Amino acid sequence: MTNAFNFNIFHPNCPARSFFEKFADKWILLIIYRLDQQSQHFNELKKNLVGISPKVLSQKLKVLERDGFISRTIHENNVIRVEYALTTLGAEFAQTALSFKVWAEGNMQHVIRAQRKFDAAQLELEQNA
Repeated sequence: MTNAFNFNIFHPNCPARSFFEKFADKWILLIIYRLDQQSQHFNELKKNLVGISPKVLSQKLKVLERDGFISRTIHENNVIRVEYALTTLGAEFAQTALSFKVWAEGNMQHVIRAQRKFDAAQLELEQNA
């Protein structure tokens, strides 16, 4: 038997709200996007995510694994290597993450233009004050 849940992201204790807070993190979205392209080992991810520290990458991978978005496979050859891949749930979410990426890349010129216009207006107000 399944229970029906009513989630409300505007309620402070709602798990869906916690999900939004967690997945608004830039590293989470970038990891999801990279793994959507192909499964990767830890060092490959670190190399492909310029600026992330090993500690932060490890923390974010644990979060994603705990939430069921990625799987972690240990390959024991001469050297133990861990490979990360998206699960079905992670691949489904990756499509949403990809829309954010496409939107951001396609609209940043508008955002930058608005920022410059706002900053110029603020500077003019400060100079005239």
